[in-house]
Amino acid sequence: MTTVDTAGPDLAPGAGEGRRPTPPRPTRASRSRSRRGGLTPYALLTPALIVLALIVGWPLVQLVVTSFQEFGRAQVFGAPPAWVWFENYADVLTDPVFHGVLLRSLAFAAACVVTTMLFGTLVALMMTRLTKFFRILLSIGMLLAWAMPALTATVVWGWMFDTAYGVVNHVLVNWFGLAEYFQHSWLIDPLSFFVVAGLIIVWGAVPFVAFTLYAGLTQVPDEVLEAAQLDGAGGVARFRLIVFPYLKPIFLIVTILQIIWDLRVFTQIFALQDIGGIRALTSTLGVYIYQTSIAGGDFGHGGATAVITAILLMSISVFYIRHLAKEEEL
Repeated sequence: MTTVDTAGPDLAPGAGEGRRPTPPRPTRASRSRSRRGGLTPYALLTPALIVLALIVGWPLVQLVVTSFQEFGRAQVFGAPPAWVWFENYADVLTDPVFHGVLLRSLAFAAACVVTTMLFGTLVALMMTRLTKFFRILLSIGMLLAWAMPALTATVVWGWMFDTAYGVVNHVLVNWFGLAEYFQHSWLIDPLSFFVVAGLIIVWGAVPFVAFTLYAGLTQVPDEVLEAAQLDGAGGVARFRLIVFPYLKPIFLIVTILQIIWDLRVFTQIFALQDIGGIRALTSTLGVYIYQTSIAGGDFGHGGATAVITAILLMSISVFYIRHLAKEEEL
């Protein structure tokens, strides 16, 4: 009976010459360490974290502490504050005025976000079809709109919708014969007030969305789009089945940034109210916090409102970040 050597026959002299030894396969732990790069990323982030802790962290701690105190004008001038703990939060959460402001802010932010994303996407798609000259011309125009300060833009748009001398009323009356818009006040009615405010916010936000999405569109493979077009897919189908899946992370990031920015909008609303709006019917979260804290002198109540708003924004951010992480895993 012949036994078989399972170790294999020895190689003859010279049989293995010219062959490189097979390197050992990296283990999961070694791959994980190589990806993390040790402590280098944390060392690079440390200076920025220290600056953020000093500039943002300490005022945030003071805000949280103030939200648990009875802190009014007397405390600003040196009187010791009294601790009321969660009384300010209870007052805010049971205040019907805050409920109205919160619902108004959510509805207004949702309308602005949807409109901004829609027009930003359309402008980005248009930029891929324009010639170089007109694309540069459009980019310059959007950069000018994006660079204009919010207060300046609000003053300009407020003048355009002015009751007596506004360009919009003049065009509607003299060009289209709509006599009912003679000296029409666009800011008295809350609905038209938020239409004007939304127009200002969308006008300033579309350039950021358009530039970001256009940068992503340049990375979509042309051969994939051409293959889909040859298969009979129209423009809408190509965007839904090819472009949007490629750019879904970008859409999620841009959307969450727009939600955060539009929920905490202040300058446009406050300036339009000074021009002619009714504060009690048009205040959003940012203006409401200002009215209750700085203007009203109740910094404890305003601090509690600010903390509740921050928790709301963080909850929305965490939701979208988790959704983005799940999409990346898939």
